Amino acid sequence: MAEEKKVNEAEASAEKETKKKSKKKNEAEALNAEIEKLSTELAALKDAHLRTLAEYDNFRKRSQREKEATYGDAKANTLKMLLPVLDNFDRAADNKTDDIEIYRKGIEMTLTQLGEILKTLEVEAFGEVGDEFDPNIHSAVMTVENPDLPENSVAGVFEKGYKMGDRILRFATVQVTN
Repeated sequence: MAEEKKVNEAEASAEKETKKKSKKKNEAEALNAEIEKLSTELAALKDAHLRTLAEYDNFRKRSQREKEATYGDAKANTLKMLLPVLDNFDRAADNKTDDIEIYRKGIEMTLTQLGEILKTLEVEAFGEVGDEFDPNIHSAVMTVENPDLPENSVAGVFEKGYKMGDRILRFATVQVTN
């Protein structure tokens, strides 16, 4: 009986060992399956990340090209608007008339044409005698005494200023009263 007991114990021990090995094998297979699943998921995420980077790079390059094209188009359109003014100045230079009034009228018409183009481009001139001096839009180059004008006002304009919306294109160069 003692031998039978030993054999049963040995068989029970062997069976426990087999169950442990089987359990470890099942755990290893489950872990390997999880690793495979995570590896596949990581590869998919890496691929999506690389695609997103490529799409962003393409977007950035396309945006840069569009920006450059827009700038070129705006520049070309502005110059097209100015070409008739240039033509009129050429005609004035080629005019051999002695009548100064005809010549003056042609220059005034050309200036009016240029003013209309600036208005179309939403460019406004500023800096008139009598305006209040504003250092944000005026550049004072000298001061004078003028009893006819209030203190700190524009007494003379050397160059008009120009703005487009809130953007100052050129400050007005002025003379200011004390």
